Amino acid sequence: MRFLLPLVLIVPSVAFAAGDGAAPKPSKTTKSCKNGQVWDKKSKSCVNPSHHGLDEDTLYQAARELAYDGQYQAAQHVLASMADPQSDRALTYWGFTYRKMGQIETANAFYEQAIAKNPDNILARSYMAQGFVTEGRTDDAIAQWREIKARGGEGTWAEASLREAIRTGMTYNY
Repeated sequence: MRFLLPLVLIVPSVAFAAGDGAAPKPSKTTKSCKNGQVWDKKSKSCVNPSHHGLDEDTLYQAARELAYDGQYQAAQHVLASMADPQSDRALTYWGFTYRKMGQIETANAFYEQAIAKNPDNILARSYMAQGFVTEGRTDDAIAQWREIKARGGEGTWAEASLREAIRTGMTYNY
């Protein structure tokens, strides 16, 4: 059975499915707002993330968008403003931002916390494993890829992007 894994990784990957993990489309948060502010649809203006009119989903999406735009500290500012900055989805993006800033140990600590809170968080598993690929820890990345598949993530962006990273040795660039 072990000899099948390399064959699976050689087969060309399917197109990445849109979904959590695929880069969000730029909105007014990254097009118009500065210094970690978030676009508020109600007031039609940029506001501080601690503004009481913003709900958790708006803050989460803003943090994702800022993180994918390379504004890691701004994304962290938004994450810290969330009502639950320690939710598994927030922890996932704390990890993402730290990984992208080159702080791998800190990133992995956040990913591990996210996975401990929600073992089915396939996005945290994928991001962590992509860091493993970058570090040359292919066996650890493959273990997470298997976990993602075992948890129903086969064919998702999280699984496909990790499979491609393992196959090529290069992580997904945003």
